[in-house]
Amino acid sequence: MTAPTREAPPSEPAPTRRRRSFTPYALIAGSVAILVLAMAYPLGWLVVTSLKEFGLTQQFGQPAEFAGLRNYITLVTDGYLWTVVVRSIVFCLVNAFATLAIGILVALLMNAVNRVPRIVLQVSMLLAWAMPVVASMTVWRWLFHWRRGVVNWLLDAAGFDGFRGHNWLLQPLSFFLVATIIVVWMSVPFVAFSVYAGLTQVSEEVLEAAQIDGANARQRLFGIILPMIRPVLAIVLLLQIIWDLRVFAQIRMLQDAGSRPSETNLLGTYIYQLGTGSSDYGMASAVSIFVLILTVALSSFYIRSLLREEES
Repeated sequence: MTAPTREAPPSEPAPTRRRRSFTPYALIAGSVAILVLAMAYPLGWLVVTSLKEFGLTQQFGQPAEFAGLRNYITLVTDGYLWTVVVRSIVFCLVNAFATLAIGILVALLMNAVNRVPRIVLQVSMLLAWAMPVVASMTVWRWLFHWRRGVVNWLLDAAGFDGFRGHNWLLQPLSFFLVATIIVVWMSVPFVAFSVYAGLTQVSEEVLEAAQIDGANARQRLFGIILPMIRPVLAIVLLLQIIWDLRVFAQIRMLQDAGSRPSETNLLGTYIYQLGTGSSDYGMASAVSIFVLILTVALSSFYIRSLLREEES
């Protein structure tokens, strides 16, 4: 009697190489091409201008002389520039994190209240966000005016001494306090709307299960809600850092209201002072290139974290 023969297991099919689809690349190729064309000329003109030296003769039509890296050497050795850089970074980070914190609180408030107060709050923030910068700055300058300002009148009426005729824009510390209030007020609506959109995607079942297990409101916030909307918080904070580092209109209009520009300059106003004020377009272009590099350096950490999350 012959032993039964064991059938060989069916061989597994050889793994096929996954075909790479070029459709996504074709869809974004047009947008990338438009972006490159729109940015190539201004950025190229900025680099070329930063390698030239502008003086009095250029105001009478003479071509600018080639200066090589002279503007960048002056930039590195300029002590006042580094003072402006440190001042701008501190102002940027304080405003970005303050805006993010207040925006999260407002978003949580919108998520907690009923429909009618939520709509009123959303419309109010939308009106504040959509208001033109010049119009809103006119109101803010009137509020903090040293003689006719409502803020001084309210503080004086409340019994606080020393605020009658107080000039908020004269000292750098109070100047940047006012600037921080204005910039944060203009930025909170965007952060609040973005975070609220993320909160609507948080599962109610998960929160109810955590509440049943004994987690209080603080534990649910820091242990469930914030980790789940972390990508939204990361991109919002990244955008705020970029925007607050390049802030210009608010600072310039506050300087025009009665402050010392040498003590309150940020990078945006310093570039404006070099270019439009002193006609030193070569140095202004070099500082602009430096601001571009600084922006990329400050935002590189968040860009890497976003890329890692997308890959995972």
